[in-house]
Amino acid sequence: MSRLRNHYENIKPNLMKTFNYTSVMEVPKIEKIVINMGVGDAVQNPKVLDDAVNELALISGQKPVVNKAKKSVANFKLREGMAIGCKVTLRGMRMYHFLDKLISIALPRVRDFRGVSKESFDGRGNYTLGIKEQLIFPEIRYDDVKKVRGMDIVIVTTAKTDEEGRELLKELGMPFRR
Repeated sequence: MSRLRNHYENIKPNLMKTFNYTSVMEVPKIEKIVINMGVGDAVQNPKVLDDAVNELALISGQKPVVNKAKKSVANFKLREGMAIGCKVTLRGMRMYHFLDKLISIALPRVRDFRGVSKESFDGRGNYTLGIKEQLIFPEIRYDDVKKVRGMDIVIVTTAKTDEEGRELLKELGMPFRR
């Protein structure tokens, strides 16, 4: 069992007390984590996407799905159906392992890191985090990286409000800015 999953079981009573829940089932939990990597240069050079897919597979431990363009955009030389990115949806143990790695290893490796924004909640308790470079993850070897790429990480929770979601992530160890 994951270290973070055990920690979640330990913080459930705190969350129940904080928000006056009557049932354990009301306590918010993390449902899934979606990691998305947009690869705009894949329009000119489709081979670039393979690197992104391999890196995302290393980071998440799961095979990514390739995203295709829904519409054609002439200004971007983009046609409908062209591959323009990749994403992974993590659930269960993989999700907890990834979140643990993100909080304890990857985020502290960000240059000039002062914590993540408290404002990136969507109104329903889900949190979105943008990362500028994939090099902060321990699985990525600096020598193998051809181009530094960013990614979006969306943490989807069962919380009904941003306050509940923020408290859940804070209890799990997410380093929010002071």
